[in-house]
Amino acid sequence: MTATWFAKLETVHRNRGRVRFRYRCRKTTSFEPRQISRAAEAIKGVLTVKVNPAICALVIEYEAGMTDADTLAAALLALPPPAHPLPNGKVLASDAARLGAVAMSGATLLASRNLQPALQMPVAFGTAVPLLGEAIDDFLEKGITSHVLEALAVAISIGRHDYLAANTTSFLLALGEYLEHSIARRSDDLLKHLLEPGSREVWVERDGAETLIAAQDVIVGDTVIAATGTVIPVDGTVLGGEALVNEATMTGESVPVVRRRGNKALSGTLVEEGRIRIYAEQVGRQAAASRIADLVEQSLTVKSETQLEASRLADKTVPLVLALAAATWLISRDSERVAAVLQADYSCALKLATPVAFKSAMYRAGQSNILVKGANALERLAKADTFVFDKTGTLTSGTLQVTDSITFNRDYTPEDLINLAASVEEHYFHPLAQAVVEAAHSLDRHQHFHHQEVEFVVAHGVASVIDGQRIVVGSRHFIEDDEGIAIDEYREVLDKIHAEGKTLLYIGFGGKLLGVLVLTDTIRPNSAAMIARLRTLGVKRILMLTGDHHDRARLLAEELGLDEFRAGLLPHEKAQILEELAGQGARLAFIGDGVNDAPALSGSLVGIAMHRGADIARLAADITLLEDDIARVADARALALATARLIDSNFKLTAGLNTGILSAAAIGWLNPIKASMLHNGSTIAILLRALLGGGMPSKTQTRAGRPPPKLKRSTR
Repeated sequence: MTATWFAKLETVHRNRGRVRFRYRCRKTTSFEPRQISRAAEAIKGVLTVKVNPAICALVIEYEAGMTDADTLAAALLALPPPAHPLPNGKVLASDAARLGAVAMSGATLLASRNLQPALQMPVAFGTAVPLLGEAIDDFLEKGITSHVLEALAVAISIGRHDYLAANTTSFLLALGEYLEHSIARRSDDLLKHLLEPGSREVWVERDGAETLIAAQDVIVGDTVIAATGTVIPVDGTVLGGEALVNEATMTGESVPVVRRRGNKALSGTLVEEGRIRIYAEQVGRQAAASRIADLVEQSLTVKSETQLEASRLADKTVPLVLALAAATWLISRDSERVAAVLQADYSCALKLATPVAFKSAMYRAGQSNILVKGANALERLAKADTFVFDKTGTLTSGTLQVTDSITFNRDYTPEDLINLAASVEEHYFHPLAQAVVEAAHSLDRHQHFHHQEVEFVVAHGVASVIDGQRIVVGSRHFIEDDEGIAIDEYREVLDKIHAEGKTLLYIGFGGKLLGVLVLTDTIRPNSAAMIARLRTLGVKRILMLTGDHHDRARLLAEELGLDEFRAGLLPHEKAQILEELAGQGARLAFIGDGVNDAPALSGSLVGIAMHRGADIARLAADITLLEDDIARVADARALALATARLIDSNFKLTAGLNTGILSAAAIGWLNPIKASMLHNGSTIAILLRALLGGGMPSKTQTRAGRPPPKLKRSTR
């Protein structure tokens, strides 16, 4: 039987829409109130949750028409424990408490020589109490660990009245713990900032009136209003209205789609034109909020293999140091030598320097607009030898650009066609219209055609009158079906262009097809430079996966110098290809941005999500770019390699320096004070080296301009 979270749940008080429970969690599960609150919030019908851990009380307000107290109780008792509870249910100490410990131990260290002899022992012992208590817990639970050795060194120093050595060790350990936690918290803050919702307020229709409410107050069954410029906040079904919706972040397609009654609406997509009413089926608090919040708390608690190995190795050195101390006593019968040996060990630097280096790298990455969701992500990125890219929104910008202008009337030049279209499109805030206007402004002979009032036809195009003749600019359906303009004469050439995966904008003038503008998703100006840089950083193979047309993908792959590409793929086929590559021994890094990339992102050795990617892609990825710049992928790789080199060099420094200190102490060349100073001094130096990120790369950036559109005249 699957374990549940709550061992006991008792109803204390209830009334319509509100119930108070007294709860008791199972001993092996999390007692963290934030996790309990989010789990309860995810239950259908729940509006608000308040948890009082001091008296184990749980107060829930709910939608009376959707659930009741008994149903909620059953749902709570059926909850499984969180996948990653906080260790032992403990809440991490605050920055203030950690800083207080550093300040206290630092003040004690500075005052060591000035205290009255009678006060030195109790003060040193009082400063070391937290360390000694943790060591006792470790000894009872795990046996001899590095914490036990650290406490033993402090205790022996106090016993020998060597208070300077004891206080120095206590101070350095407190400082290292504070520095590590501080850097980890900064990385947490970056993650929280990234995953904040795009809008905190939502328009809903309730009781026949439109009301602006907080995003977290939207419930299943609400009618949500999404108008031009709005990011759709829920998943649901369109009840009415019509709109052009940019779903690039969810589907990877750069061309907006029409959404009307009966169509599905996806959260995170942008309404570029129009207005729709959506029946909310999955809302933020019930669908995504709990996963996001859990990710915020859990992602940075996962340790890398390097960090775990360093910790295991540090624990293994403890009995070796104790054995060396025992051997020193047996050979020399000199307690001072034994004390000197016990003042030095490998564990401090081994345990602290590796996580601090990772945290420092993660913070440095954040400053360069790269979010790394855990030390293991950096570690895996350094090991990756094959990089696989999605196309749309990744290697390409996801925005359209006019590449060709084709006219079917010899009286009009390709420039005339662009200028005509731009004259009416400049009043239209749509990606295709903006691309046309931008193309017109880039012409050597830009001309504006005077026209009458522009008519906007939602999800179809625009129409107006120039020189007494009707001009229409829009989709094939608009031109052919709505306006009745014949295109059969040009169908062959149009179908050929469409088959190449390009977007066509049709221009009708005077009841005839005047021409078409060809638009394509543009290659990011620094994609080629990024690919070249990845090769210099040791990447052996670079591929592209796309659902786009084969010929278009081939041209892009050739232009960027890719080793291989696969085109015409469905979302699940991308994940299958990655499985095949992994089965061949490739260590994969996958870079993508859409919902269709989420399986590939989570299934690769390391996944990197683009800045404008879908929420689910950003959640599935190990690394997320915080700005829309593909160059950050190479920066992340460079940082991962530099971090691996830093950790390796710190390990060698730790082993070399501490072996020398231990050997000198055992021989009798160092007394306890000198051994403590050398050991703790070298430890803090290695820790600071890890914190400052010695050898890590600085931020770089590559920019370039867009090429002008190609102008073509069709021959008839």
